[in-house]
Amino acid sequence: MELELRHLKTVRAIADAGSLTRAATVLGLAQPALSAQLKRIERALGGALFERGRHGVRATALGELVLERSRIVLPAVTELQQEAARFARASRTAGRFRLGGTHGPLLGALVDRLADIAPDARVTTCASWSERELAALLAEGRLDYALAGVCGSAAPPGDDRLVWREVAVDPVFAMLSEDHPLADRPEVRLGELADEEWACVPGDGCFGDCFTAACARSGFTPRRMYETDTASLVHLVQVGRAAGLCRATFPATPKLAVRPLAGTPLTWRHLLGWHAATQQPDTAATVLAQARIAHAGAAARSDAYATWLAARPVP
Repeated sequence: MELELRHLKTVRAIADAGSLTRAATVLGLAQPALSAQLKRIERALGGALFERGRHGVRATALGELVLERSRIVLPAVTELQQEAARFARASRTAGRFRLGGTHGPLLGALVDRLADIAPDARVTTCASWSERELAALLAEGRLDYALAGVCGSAAPPGDDRLVWREVAVDPVFAMLSEDHPLADRPEVRLGELADEEWACVPGDGCFGDCFTAACARSGFTPRRMYETDTASLVHLVQVGRAAGLCRATFPATPKLAVRPLAGTPLTWRHLLGWHAATQQPDTAATVLAQARIAHAGAAARSDAYATWLAARPVP
């Protein structure tokens, strides 16, 4: 008999249960059938794997060796099966782009770009405020690419199986009602907004902590923060309930003034991510290039951002 993975799982189950009777219950087998199977496994391996006693079973030296190897082999095979499933799903979805993204104009602009270069491809989107959720969907093979972002130099979400590439780095701007006393300024110092309540879109990164630290450097502690969806955020700013925080690519909106913060106390890195095992390098490079073009277009459509960029020296 050749040793198979199911045999290692049986040995593992017996060791974990501590007795053949309990292991048989876990495996859904009759105890005599499990005993016979264990004997066949022991013959294949050349010796006894367990010593039987009144209180159950205990692994022999050979049994410990087999168990130690199974702790390496079984997870590795499970991971291989998961990788193969992701690869198979990716192969079946050739000609389709499943995109994820957080709030903002960049996801729609990327869809537009991909529709231009691959008019026959099917493009679907999944929006989420959670970068971690998008990373999990990539890892599970349920998304092909995800547009996410992190504050400043923070690490990307997910584990090392995911590839993240920088699309662009934006300054974070303030959003003010067009009637706000500072709305006609070319830029606003963060400290000048010390008496405001604030609004932003939620996230699971460190942006909130970074904002609080930036306020502390400007000599104040922020008042109430409303975490809400983009439409509600815009409304709160338009009616003067709060000042908002947004990426510099935020599109022009009626009754709203988007203004740079002096000294750029906060930045946001746009990232494109994918699973290294399921996406072709050439395709990933193409999607990344289109994401960068999409960002450049969004930046050009923002008068405040274009003005801000024009005032900076070309690196």
